[in-house]
Amino acid sequence: GEVVGPIPSEDGEALETIVPLNLGEDGWNSAPDVVDELEGTANDGPEGLDAYLTGPAGQAADSSAVFEGIDSTLLLAAAGVVTVLLLLTYRSPVLWLLPVISAGVALTVAQAVVVLLAKHADLTVDGQSASILTVLVFGAGTDYALLLVARYREELRRHESRREAMAIALHRAGPAIVASGATVAIGMLCLLLAQMTSTRGLGPVAAIGIVCGLAVMLTMLPALLVVLGRWIFWPRIPHFGDDDPSAHGVWAGVGRRIARAPRRVWVVTTLILAIAGLGIVQLNATGLSTEEAFLGTPDSVAGEKVLADHFPGGAGAPVVVLASPDAAAEVRTTFQANDGIAASSVTEPRVQGDWAYMEGTLEAEPDSDAAYDTIEDLRSSLDAADPDALVGGTTAVTLDIQQASARDNRVIIPAVLVVVLLILMLLLRALVAPLILLATVVLSFAAALGVSALVFRHVFDFAGTDTAFPLFVFVFLVALGIDYNIFLMTRVREEAQRFGTRRGALIGLAATGGVITSAGLVLAGTFAVLGTLPLVFFAQMGFTVAFGVLLDTLVVRSVLVTALNLDVGRHMWWPSPLGRKEDVAVDAGPHDPYEESVPAGAHAGPPSP
Repeated sequence: GEVVGPIPSEDGEALETIVPLNLGEDGWNSAPDVVDELEGTANDGPEGLDAYLTGPAGQAADSSAVFEGIDSTLLLAAAGVVTVLLLLTYRSPVLWLLPVISAGVALTVAQAVVVLLAKHADLTVDGQSASILTVLVFGAGTDYALLLVARYREELRRHESRREAMAIALHRAGPAIVASGATVAIGMLCLLLAQMTSTRGLGPVAAIGIVCGLAVMLTMLPALLVVLGRWIFWPRIPHFGDDDPSAHGVWAGVGRRIARAPRRVWVVTTLILAIAGLGIVQLNATGLSTEEAFLGTPDSVAGEKVLADHFPGGAGAPVVVLASPDAAAEVRTTFQANDGIAASSVTEPRVQGDWAYMEGTLEAEPDSDAAYDTIEDLRSSLDAADPDALVGGTTAVTLDIQQASARDNRVIIPAVLVVVLLILMLLLRALVAPLILLATVVLSFAAALGVSALVFRHVFDFAGTDTAFPLFVFVFLVALGIDYNIFLMTRVREEAQRFGTRRGALIGLAATGGVITSAGLVLAGTFAVLGTLPLVFFAQMGFTVAFGVLLDTLVVRSVLVTALNLDVGRHMWWPSPLGRKEDVAVDAGPHDPYEESVPAGAHAGPPSP
């Protein structure tokens, strides 16, 4: 378009030149090249002249630059974190390779499916969803691998044939892993209800990642484990007839301590989590300015500061008004009369076809609350002059994004809760347990968000957070957090059918405690990798999801849910028949359910239906 300027500032210290750009539908990707060319022109000036390029194009170029090479960076970081944690978990120089290789295959398949859907089904994919896909596949996929490998190792102690051991492991752990993956995938698909295209596009991308991870971990990984044999566990190779170490492990001891006073434990834990959740009042989720959105100071932010120092706050980001030609004069008068608009800046209407175009400059900075108030006031006042008038520009777009994100929060959060509740009811065949589990996950989310809000404000000194932040964190923490409850409760239900709920709760915690804790550490570590991106939104999401996952695995699942199982007992399974099965004293009977019916060293197969 027509270049405007140079326009001198009133203080005589700066010149502003406005370059209208039409970068087309591929603007995000082409912005860096166009900006580089403009910077080359701007910097080819007299000695002593400092040139800055800011405005929407400059911001787009800086944002796009953040994601350059991000695939390889995140992939290496996520793979590195997973490798270190698996080495610590397995203490084997070889075994860790299988989950990492499987996760890499799952990610490649997921990315291929996403590309196909982007090309042929209009799926929206941006840097945000691509980054989260990498982290999610590595984190969740490795979780599924950990659960399967743990159950396989357990069955290798009971079966001479590793093929039979894997068959039993898949039979026992498979339903919980599938239910977990289905919960996360369907929870992510709830994002399709969003108005924001970027949020809506993340739903299918994340769901594809989960489904691909699930498929690889339940097909390729078991095949590799069986083909390679028991030696893959070296130096801690599980032999047929070995004792189950979980009977005397850390989590068995934790269960025994909780069993002494379960009601006191869950009441105190709930109160502590509720108090932590009060920190939510410190969460300023009203959006971030351009300066606040970056961890550093990119060129566009530096230019925006210089612009604000020498020109009206909205210079470089004009408010655009479109009106019908017949009402153009009245609309311009109303436009000029708005207190938040510099009256002298409003241009004469330019008529083209059915529209009259005019623009003006905001008195306030374009991403300030005062600027947003001006847009809302202007839209209201223009309704009288021309009901069809439209108010656009960078500030108006940002305001619309904030309002759409707030609406998405109100719609999607209840939808995710309903979906998770229904899946839990189908899986556990009960009503009380799903309601209790959902309540614990929501409490965990509130505590994680509350603590994060305090850390953001008083430790990291962040000005606020994005309007979509609570929604993203909620979806990830609730969908992923319910995973660990599914892993625990399916095992508790399995043992409750033989020993009653209270005894089954202790066996389930002892058997799954170590692997779920390892899974939580892996998932937390992979999400923490998002903190390597120089964007506040990703740093905040990485911290909150990592902290929330650790809180869920170490406190909510292990302490709170176990205490509730011990206190509520068989009533957890109401109205199913299991809810009528009398509980056995928690210190009665063997730790290992197989010990009751299978002599030591004898063949142990799955119980009859």
